[in-house]
Amino acid sequence: MNANDLPLGKTSVYIDHYSPDLLRAIPRSENRLLLGIQGGSLPFQGVDIWNAYELSWLDQRGKPLVATAEISLPCKSPNIIESKSFKLYLNSFNQSQFKDKNAVMATIKNDLSELIGAQIELELFFDKRHSQHGTSPFPGTCLDSIEAEFTDYQVNPDLLSNTGESQVVNEAVYSHLLKSNCPITFQPDWASIYIAYQGLPIAHEGLLKYIVSYRKHNEFHEQSVERIFIDIMQACKPQQLSVYARYVRRGGIDINPFRSNFEKLPARYWQFRQ
Repeated sequence: MNANDLPLGKTSVYIDHYSPDLLRAIPRSENRLLLGIQGGSLPFQGVDIWNAYELSWLDQRGKPLVATAEISLPCKSPNIIESKSFKLYLNSFNQSQFKDKNAVMATIKNDLSELIGAQIELELFFDKRHSQHGTSPFPGTCLDSIEAEFTDYQVNPDLLSNTGESQVVNEAVYSHLLKSNCPITFQPDWASIYIAYQGLPIAHEGLLKYIVSYRKHNEFHEQSVERIFIDIMQACKPQQLSVYARYVRRGGIDINPFRSNFEKLPARYWQFRQ
């Protein structure tokens, strides 16, 4: 990936007529090689869920329509979407006329599927409730009340360990203290993270310290979630593991990666939406 080819961190001209050439892709392979993942065999399955809150276009009479788009990218796709290019691309719909919402959906699905090298899923919502939707709390145990000394602010997987207990458990934990930074602009990315696993108990204090150790780490959302998944698998060796991060909206888009070695995105995850 050549950062000079990406619009992130640069002054941009905002085009308001449909321009698919604004889109830019980022290969997943570069970061996965650093995690020891090679070829097409992945140790997890999952999706990246993008919510775009600023989508508008004109109907054939010139009347504006406004919608929220929910886009799911399979983690097996060769590429991800560079986020600023996606914002610029959506902005290019503003003064473009389309026959109906199906034409808009078909256009976005075709453009994004071609860009990432895999088929995306797309839904459009016109209900204000969806365009302003929030999230309900994660199930499980919140780690954030743990009292401890925190000194690591660069990723440190050595903080992860099992408790030493021999009883296999099914456990779900979460934290609102995940923060990393964009690797190009270095702007902060804030997130809540949910971890569900079956295996020997994972030490909560060490897990929270590990989550906090991302605080000065520079990496894209999808890459950080995959790193967290790999580090927990290697250090704690659960039989089953799911990692799901919900990032705070920036520039009208939030990105929410999900990775698991035993489940696809089950119904309970969608129930987090209000």
